[in-house]
Amino acid sequence: MPPLARRNLFHDKVRLAVTVTGIVFAVVLLVVELGLFVGFTETTSALVDNSGADLWITSKHVPYVELGVPFSERKLYQARAVPGVAEAQKFITHWTQWKRPDGRNESVQIVGINPDSQLGRPWNLVQGRAEDLKRPDAIILDDIYKPKLQVTAVGETFEMNGKRARVVGFTHGIRSFTTSPYVFTTFKRAQEYSGLADDQTIFILVKLAPGADLDTVRRGLLGRLTDVEVFTSREFSRMTQIYWMFTTGAGVAVLLAAILGLVVGFVVVAQTIYATTVDHLKEFGTLKAMGAPNSYVYKVILTQAAISAVIGYGLGMMVSGFVVRASQEGGAAILMPWPMAVGMFFLTLLMCTSAALVSINKVTRLDPAMVFKG
Repeated sequence: MPPLARRNLFHDKVRLAVTVTGIVFAVVLLVVELGLFVGFTETTSALVDNSGADLWITSKHVPYVELGVPFSERKLYQARAVPGVAEAQKFITHWTQWKRPDGRNESVQIVGINPDSQLGRPWNLVQGRAEDLKRPDAIILDDIYKPKLQVTAVGETFEMNGKRARVVGFTHGIRSFTTSPYVFTTFKRAQEYSGLADDQTIFILVKLAPGADLDTVRRGLLGRLTDVEVFTSREFSRMTQIYWMFTTGAGVAVLLAAILGLVVGFVVVAQTIYATTVDHLKEFGTLKAMGAPNSYVYKVILTQAAISAVIGYGLGMMVSGFVVRASQEGGAAILMPWPMAVGMFFLTLLMCTSAALVSINKVTRLDPAMVFKG
């Protein structure tokens, strides 16, 4: 690292502050936009990803988890008879109406499970247990939606689809991609809340026996059950993500915003680093007049950009951390998994060095004689 790069960068602290501020702005903007995209993607398939199932049995032509089509629950017993199936459970997701104390109706998504099974259970429980769903009229919902549904505490009773519902627990961070919160209850009660017939289910979740081959079990299920499709959890999760994020256009809008954030971030960084370089043209001219090769001048500029990138990234990630934590209490989560945080460092470094290359063009055409002019 040329010592001149460090001294030159820290000599003008005001200019350094302006440069770092621009980089911080770009980092935070990118984290917010990319984090929203990651958050939306994970939210769309949260039910599938956290179901604990290896395979999902659905009606034919079901595009995503919220649009399941009912079929006979007799297929459950057929599925359990297939070699390699350790467990199979009925599972419901269905929209219904929640009546608030003020009389207003809100749309919710009923999630019906077997509370004695590990498949499809609510996760991130902060109050109550999944086994509490075996109590009369019991439901569990996420505390993020308390204001929306006018819920304040465990034990309160409400009405869904004209039937009584009692809150027995809360989860935290289980968001719905739609505006309809998830409400967990038993399978039988979910049939009542959703108006589904007693002999129907919407999905069957399958857990494989230890050592069982997934493809073999899948073929066995397709051979024994008719008019159904069998997906791995990964496949069904991906189908749901693609539908919500791209087919509906919602994800495209978020992705375009992320790309726009990248462009804006690059422009901001390029402008600040270019301005820093232009402010020191005489110094660079002096170096060239003293016989310094272009390669040394380039190294100075790129080193300054790299130092600015490291400082800006560090401060930007600190600010981003507060933004990410603040978003956890809202309906739209901004997620920043560690691979994204690492990628942001290299992206920031790339933006800064690329911006420095733009300013290098100005130095390349610099006439060393300028330092001797009035």
